[in-house]
Amino acid sequence: MSEELLINITPQETRVAYVENGVLQEVHIERAQRRGLVGNVYKGKVCRVLPGMQAAFLDVGLARTAFLHVSDILNSHSQRNGEQSDSGGEHAPETIMELLREGQDAIVQVVKDPMGSKGARLTTQISIPSRYLVYIPGADHIGVSQKIDEESERLRLKNIIAKYHDEFDPGGYIVRTVAEGVSEESIYNDMCFLQKMWRSIQEKSAAAKSGTLIHEDMPLVMRTMRDMSGIELERVRIDSRATFEKVKKFASKFIPDLEGKVEYYPGERPIFDIYGVEDEIRKSLERKVQLKSGGYLVIDQTEAMTTVDVNTGAFVGHRTLEETIFKTNLEAAQAIVRQLRLRNLGGIIIIDFIDMIDEEHRRAVLRALENCLARDHARTHISEVSSLGLVEMTRKRTRESLEHVLCETCPTCNGRGSIMTVETVCYEIFREIMREDRQFDAQKFLVLASRSVIDLLLDEESTSVAELEDFIGKPIQFQVESEYTQEQFDIVLM
Repeated sequence: MSEELLINITPQETRVAYVENGVLQEVHIERAQRRGLVGNVYKGKVCRVLPGMQAAFLDVGLARTAFLHVSDILNSHSQRNGEQSDSGGEHAPETIMELLREGQDAIVQVVKDPMGSKGARLTTQISIPSRYLVYIPGADHIGVSQKIDEESERLRLKNIIAKYHDEFDPGGYIVRTVAEGVSEESIYNDMCFLQKMWRSIQEKSAAAKSGTLIHEDMPLVMRTMRDMSGIELERVRIDSRATFEKVKKFASKFIPDLEGKVEYYPGERPIFDIYGVEDEIRKSLERKVQLKSGGYLVIDQTEAMTTVDVNTGAFVGHRTLEETIFKTNLEAAQAIVRQLRLRNLGGIIIIDFIDMIDEEHRRAVLRALENCLARDHARTHISEVSSLGLVEMTRKRTRESLEHVLCETCPTCNGRGSIMTVETVCYEIFREIMREDRQFDAQKFLVLASRSVIDLLLDEESTSVAELEDFIGKPIQFQVESEYTQEQFDIVLM
């Protein structure tokens, strides 16, 4: 399988595309004016403690206060005091009032970016990632990525960490998937790097004021190289000479096996155009996704969840209806996973596959979905098919979806996805005129509205206007306002 990273750099934004066999699978965008916050460490001040929610809001210097739940404090608190217990232990859970008070300072890390109307999600359990490890100062355990299957290798990696553990400040480690098979020296060097980083954070936090950024995560390009370096990339193509040089140095120091695969792309044609990435990004902002068979998906993203509806569309198949439905659902499973990755959709996801009678077909579609998700870098969980024939799943969400990064709420419909018809607006105007006629002593009325509404009032609804004028005994005049949306109108008393 051919896997490539394409990196497009402009002064305003950085875009990274992950391509498998020439097909775009993921795209990440970071704008200079709005960098992601996940991984950043702040010195925050508690603004409000909410016992009913068992949570607190902290001022960390962002536009909105950030949210900290009691569970994200208890984890780090209990681990620091050696209170972990597989069976639940004897320690009663503490309440938010016992752990935080208003005006208190706290060192916190962002685990979820602000999304919509919600502020950032915080934790007091700091974690610092490196090439092979994640260091957790507030923990005391050694974990190994579940994707490393071989027990002897898991034990080897744990023993390396344990061997050098006492040389450094106390804390826990998680061994990342890319550490499989690497040398003891490389693991030790990573431990040294993480310790230096943690001591730097401690020194900065001691001198920092509340609401101050203490540690910022790497920029998108370096972060992507760090997090995706375990993939067998064929090459990394970058269209900026300066960024190319930085990535080469970074790879030489931290990812030597990738250094020779980093290329500078000097071509006149934009790098994303060569692979059709721009077209795929535009398509990913549409509700409807066409399948090769003629079927299609309809994807609706809301604040609560994302729904995916599968339809046969123009696909009629060659055998039975059940066979047609089965093939459409199998193709849809693969397309859905690609769209989840491409659009960076997370949270609760409900998939409405076309109903299948054959139980074996249902199991096969669910297996296909699971197999496709195995290549997803985000953590996912799939439930069984519900009694209504729906597949319920979750996908870890830490950053804004592609739609939220590139789009904004429609000012006309305010996110409803539809607007009132011209006819409906006309009848609203009639009711408003009658309402105001009863309340105020006006000589005549002036209606200000959009071109489409005024045209209908003066044409098809002209008889209704004449009847209304006769009923209220006052003239009604009309004026087009080119800046008004179809739903906007004003009634002026004259």
